[in-house]
Amino acid sequence: MIWYPYQQMKTMKAPYEVIDAEGVYLYTKQGKMIDSVSSWWSVIHGYKHPELNQALIGQAEKFSHVMLGGLTHEPVQKLSDKLQSWLPGDLDYCFYSDSGSVAVEVALKMALQYYMNRGEEERTMILALEHAYHGDTFKTMEAGDDEDYHFVLKAYGPSKYVVHIPTETAALEEAFEKYHDRLNCFLVEPLLQGAGGMRMYDVSFLKKARELCDRYGVLLIFDEVATGFGRTGNRFVADLVLPDILVLGKALTGGYIGHAVTVASRKVYEGFYDERPEHALMHGPTFMGNALACSVALKSIELFERDNYMEKIRRIEEITRRELKDFSHPKIREIRIMGGCVCMEVYDPAVLKGYQQFACERGVFSRPFLNCLYAMVPYVIGEEELVAVLDAMKAWFS
Repeated sequence: MIWYPYQQMKTMKAPYEVIDAEGVYLYTKQGKMIDSVSSWWSVIHGYKHPELNQALIGQAEKFSHVMLGGLTHEPVQKLSDKLQSWLPGDLDYCFYSDSGSVAVEVALKMALQYYMNRGEEERTMILALEHAYHGDTFKTMEAGDDEDYHFVLKAYGPSKYVVHIPTETAALEEAFEKYHDRLNCFLVEPLLQGAGGMRMYDVSFLKKARELCDRYGVLLIFDEVATGFGRTGNRFVADLVLPDILVLGKALTGGYIGHAVTVASRKVYEGFYDERPEHALMHGPTFMGNALACSVALKSIELFERDNYMEKIRRIEEITRRELKDFSHPKIREIRIMGGCVCMEVYDPAVLKGYQQFACERGVFSRPFLNCLYAMVPYVIGEEELVAVLDAMKAWFS
């Protein structure tokens, strides 16, 4: 029996069974649906992309996986070289893992050990945001701030290692003034907080964070698992404000296969580069640097560059703003749009009950959560399909 995610199994509605998928469409026994959430924000090129398919097939004909312990291979070398040249600043050192949650765990482990290696053993604390979500592994749950997902941690009581603040400059300055000598990192989802409610904030907050991290010697970590590859309207938010550690996942492989990367700056990497074995990063997921994942990630990045995906994202935002201009409803608290993301936040989550079936009947797959009705569409979506997604959202309130 399948144990499904984020569901009370006793009361859950039967899921839609997918029998095929192509472009922006899922083909189910109930009919054809536009995937308005890109399979948890990852399938940016749509389904069954011929070039991504061939990248996987071509690599599988050679080998699908070898461990990176004592071995290496061309796809992981090429992907690392590409990321080194493609990412901003000196984000040059790629540590691979098999999911976004694990990649954030690696980033937090790096930050803690970076200071341990320097003998600064008092730096055990993490600064993070209110409403943060960084994954479902234990340290990422601790760094997160959403009891809707992580209420199980109540069993441990409040963490003495994590401080959560709102996205307000005054709160940021106060936290650094109070905790700076005990902080090893400030961990953020930059500009767009996804699972915590599609909350959006201004880049000036991140610029101030960079300034304070530099002043007090704290590492800045960007969790761009959800925000990377154009979702905020920026290629990466790291292009605007440079972090010390960058975490990527989801769209890294175009949603084809689970893989993630924690990319460190030279400063962080050199904090481990030593003759002493105890200064090494003792971490190694079995499937890190998986050859299939690296091959499809390389092709995904090639498509992103070659087919001018940033222009596609600008067009998605333009159409979304046009279609939702002047739209409002008494049950909607706020409509937020950023890049390839739109969210209608309602006052009462009960308002969204039944929307998934409503959307399905109109040819759209959606998955509202908390008090958010949102869309994060594949970037290859056409105008007609995007309007259909937005029309379904509006029709629910009318």
